[in-house]
Amino acid sequence: MSASGGTKAIVAALAANLAIAAAKFVAFLFSGSSSMLAESVHSLADSGNQGLLLLGGKKARREATPQHPFGYGRERYIYAFLVSIVLFSVGGMFAIYEGYEKIHDPHPIEAWYWPVGVLVFAIIAESFSFRTAIKESNLVRGGLSWKEFVRRAKAPELPVVLLEDLGALVGLILALGGVGLALLTGDGVWDGIGTLCIGVLLIAIAIVLAAETKSLLLGEAAGLDDMKKIEDAVVDGVTVTRLIHMRTLHLGPEELLVAAKIAVRHDETATEVARAIDAAEERIRAAVPIARVIYLEPDIYSESAAAAGPDPAATPGGSGH
Repeated sequence: MSASGGTKAIVAALAANLAIAAAKFVAFLFSGSSSMLAESVHSLADSGNQGLLLLGGKKARREATPQHPFGYGRERYIYAFLVSIVLFSVGGMFAIYEGYEKIHDPHPIEAWYWPVGVLVFAIIAESFSFRTAIKESNLVRGGLSWKEFVRRAKAPELPVVLLEDLGALVGLILALGGVGLALLTGDGVWDGIGTLCIGVLLIAIAIVLAAETKSLLLGEAAGLDDMKKIEDAVVDGVTVTRLIHMRTLHLGPEELLVAAKIAVRHDETATEVARAIDAAEERIRAAVPIARVIYLEPDIYSESAAAAGPDPAATPGGSGH
């Protein structure tokens, strides 16, 4: 995913959410609607989340240091995980609390035209933000479905903004439904029920985001397409005859570590093997430009060793003693 595409979607969402948060809060002051208060806090939380994503992107661009030799690319994952925490606590839990209070002590909505007008404005503004996120995502998701894109994307910004905008639109519809039913029936309980539904929605989205960003934080391998490109690029059929095994790890959305054991001919000199490794690294970087850190270990391929299978003690997290 291009960083510029993610930044464009974040800025569009930030501008929309700041304007919407101000309008919702004004509507709450005039109407007393708990749905409007929950939605204004939701928009403020979303604005803070977009600020976190921008901050994470800036910090991730720092140069590597001796203490952090692989750089700071994972900063983007950390700040995306913080987004899920903010969405869960500030957005979801606050809405559930406010909805419970409104159901427990209902009161009619005053100046109905404020919440209705603001919600319609917010739906239009969020639709433009959501459209920008969809447009930028379509440039990079290829043939993946939306579900696959959210689950497989190595860059967290677009999936986060997509889910936030989707949650915001659905939340606005729920708020409009709660306010509308409260106005039609004269019973403020419906406003509280709409607020509760918003809280449940935000918590569900926060859990999905937390699960996906947790996987990225733990360290994910390259995608299947990139794995195939690397495998094809390693072997030249002359000096490098086979890929024995390989592991990959995303150090950040646009930085990949590749570690592999490759089979070389037994009669090659050390100089020839070194040149073959250099050439293999160049082919890998040409095939997968984000492969920035590459470690290739030469070995002599053994049919018997391959038949015995991998050594679990040599596997990270294995049963080595």
